[in-house]
Amino acid sequence: MTKRIVVLGGGTGGTLTANRLHRHYKVHRVDDQRVEIVVVDQDNHHVYQPALLFVPFGLTSRQEFVRPRTEQLHPDIEFVEDTINHVDTFRDTVVLDGGRELAYDVLVIATGATLAVDETEGLGGAGWNENVFTFYDLAGATALESALDSFEGGKLVVNVVDMPIKCPVAPLEFCFLADWYFTERGIRDKVEITYATPLDGAFTKPIASAALASLLEEKGIKLLTEFNTGTVVGTDTDGDGKRLIGYDGRELEFDLAVVVPLHNGAAYVGRSEGLGDELNFVPTDPHTLQSKVKENVFVIGDATDVLTSKAGSVTHFEGEVLVSNIERFLDHEPLDTSYDGHANCFIETGFGKALLIDFNYDTEPLPGHFPTAVGMPLLKESRFNHLGKLLFQWVYWHALLPGRDIPGVGADMPRHGKQRSNNEEAMV
Repeated sequence: MTKRIVVLGGGTGGTLTANRLHRHYKVHRVDDQRVEIVVVDQDNHHVYQPALLFVPFGLTSRQEFVRPRTEQLHPDIEFVEDTINHVDTFRDTVVLDGGRELAYDVLVIATGATLAVDETEGLGGAGWNENVFTFYDLAGATALESALDSFEGGKLVVNVVDMPIKCPVAPLEFCFLADWYFTERGIRDKVEITYATPLDGAFTKPIASAALASLLEEKGIKLLTEFNTGTVVGTDTDGDGKRLIGYDGRELEFDLAVVVPLHNGAAYVGRSEGLGDELNFVPTDPHTLQSKVKENVFVIGDATDVLTSKAGSVTHFEGEVLVSNIERFLDHEPLDTSYDGHANCFIETGFGKALLIDFNYDTEPLPGHFPTAVGMPLLKESRFNHLGKLLFQWVYWHALLPGRDIPGVGADMPRHGKQRSNNEEAMV
């Protein structure tokens, strides 16, 4: 009997899930258990999203990080290029805009997060891609490259409108790279850089937040906390200057603004009865990755509502547990509840160095080394971490997306190598 698994989204989560499932059922298939895997996406362009950070600084180009989705999927996996209209969880069917309906036995939602530019007054309006930019999509990152190249000085503001966002450390990385970039151009003393965030610190986790705030101060980057952007004035039509206006009335003037818009889940989620929350993210069990909507629906990556970073590493670690649980579900076995919220992030700090943080639901980023006591340094700038970030792009295309295991890096957060306080040690 053939079971159909439909995967919505051909990005990181959808691709690695489909390839892992194919690998499993190709090796372990028995006569009465056959699986058909279908991946749906609206286009055939797979973007390695961490590279978008480097585009504005002229450090990479499109041909290095955009590839066809079909080339990342095993040939036995069907790829459907179409827009999703909605999911009918009552009929176990996906309805596409082109008219095709895909019945499924298991549905995987991997459509990530989208930029809700229109949710903030003035964002996307006058001055958009002229004085106000985002590097969170390819068009914006490319336009910003030209703007930075011609920028000769003034106030640069990097602003996060609201959380959650994809890759929460990326706006900080942009600040650090801007510091390096303008130093290299010899005009750093002419540029005032401000990082404005709705958080009460530089990051969500206290130890990492303190370390990153210290690094911002060291590099002469102003940190403005608890700034909730309500309006963006992208041109000086009223004579009061270009500025961000907070809901509390505070105003932040800029000559060039780099804004990370509010994020939502995919639009079709909102059109699918009972599937998502008010932001179109899908309620998900944080340990099994099974949706809370229906037992044959699983969710991975940025599409979930789980309380961990919306980062590529999270998708990687979730993938191991998610694929195991799809197999268990089809075999009528209890689900694996082991996903611990593991996330790690390289944080580019400029001048050929980077930080690395590693954490999960219960453990915040700590100093030490990853993945063992002799690995890469944690919460410390190093050349080693910078090289690790650059190397990961090769790993992404050749190991992560094909669904292969990465030696020494598993789904569970490693405990060895981390420097804990006595109280923390006692709790482990």
